[in-house]
Amino acid sequence: MSVLPSTTSRCQPALPVLRTRALRVVASPGTLPETVGSALQVPTLSGPQPYANLDHAASTPALRTVKDAVDRALETYASVHRGAGYASRVTSAWYEQARAEVARFVGAREGDTVLFTRTTTDSWALLSKALPGRTTVFVFGSEHHSTLLPWGRSRTVRLPVPQSPDDAAALLEEALADHPARHRLVVVTGASNVTGEVWPVARLAELAHRHGARIAVDAAQLSAHREIDLAAWDADYVAFSGHKTYAPFGAGVLVGRSDWLDAGTPYLFGGGATTAVTEAGTAWATGPARHEGGSPNVIGAVAIAAACATIRTHREAIEAHEAELLARLRAGLEAVPGLELLSIFGDDHDRVGVLAFTLEGWDSSLVSQVLSVEHGIGVRDGKFCAHLLVDELLDDPWQERSTTAVRVSLGLASTAEGVDRLVRGVTLLVEQGPAATWVRGERGWQIEGEDPRDAEVARPW
Repeated sequence: MSVLPSTTSRCQPALPVLRTRALRVVASPGTLPETVGSALQVPTLSGPQPYANLDHAASTPALRTVKDAVDRALETYASVHRGAGYASRVTSAWYEQARAEVARFVGAREGDTVLFTRTTTDSWALLSKALPGRTTVFVFGSEHHSTLLPWGRSRTVRLPVPQSPDDAAALLEEALADHPARHRLVVVTGASNVTGEVWPVARLAELAHRHGARIAVDAAQLSAHREIDLAAWDADYVAFSGHKTYAPFGAGVLVGRSDWLDAGTPYLFGGGATTAVTEAGTAWATGPARHEGGSPNVIGAVAIAAACATIRTHREAIEAHEAELLARLRAGLEAVPGLELLSIFGDDHDRVGVLAFTLEGWDSSLVSQVLSVEHGIGVRDGKFCAHLLVDELLDDPWQERSTTAVRVSLGLASTAEGVDRLVRGVTLLVEQGPAATWVRGERGWQIEGEDPRDAEVARPW
């Protein structure tokens, strides 16, 4: 697979430091990896409580192996691809090793390009600029805004929210038949960031290719939970974010076929993206260098690579942990009066550890605030950057339901105690109401009186 820039003007040949094991995973595969911040105590009305992290779909805590890899990389932190000094050579080597680690993680094929970006959103913005002229893009209305919006309205065919996997295939086949074009791209999620439901990626990829189209997979909500396999899916592109894959904010990944990327306009004009600049014009690099102009986020790349290596090693234990918690969560929430779980394909459809629900008679933002300040639980409320999907799932011509939902999302920092605390908190809210008096103002729901979460916290620097 193509994991190195194709031009030597950007990269110095690496010294033999490749034996250095910066991304070593030390725990045995059968154990769960440790996350940073697992001992966090949060303020509540009744005093400090252990934080119940049920908001992994928004952002995951960093793995301990990620922190260790970053700490080690900082010891030799230096310029990348341009320095002759030893620290630069080590840093450059680790940066390219990180690219190779990501390639293994996603099942990249020979010739696929691995690009480091800032986020999944950034990855799709990059790909949208690299598409051949007059490419038609097909995208379902159920997508996250980052995959729904960057292609431009004039060349986007927006499909309805499907009712089932069969309906998704039928809608896509009809759209592809009705919109012939020389270049076409289907964009689909691997797992919904609202309901957690897993999409039939391989089936849709086969359908797209049968009609001469390519397919790009948004794996932002899949990468921390299930295997990504470009080759097995026969997908053309995949993207995900570090901050949803147990690495810190600030780095993402785009992996896929090199031809469009090598021919497309460079994403960032600047140093490293060129092979020559003269008065007559500019010659642009091919490979990753073409779109990674400027000094790269090498620490972000190391963090993602460490997370990928750890997840690959512990995948079986991670999936078992999440499956057990998800079953416990569903059983508990389904017993709460007036609570409705949201679903695209049906309640029995396969999903990662993400559930969204509404609670009859209660505003979703108030529910999440009560869970936080009264029970020390972190969840999310709103439309989750998927407005079209949430509006479809909450369609209510009589306007008797909430227009937003509460999302609970599981991961390595989630525990059985936290799940039980959530179910108990929602049940208490239904049966007894909130413990505090809440009022709705310009900034949303607020406690009447002092909010313990407003206590001043010392800066980390």
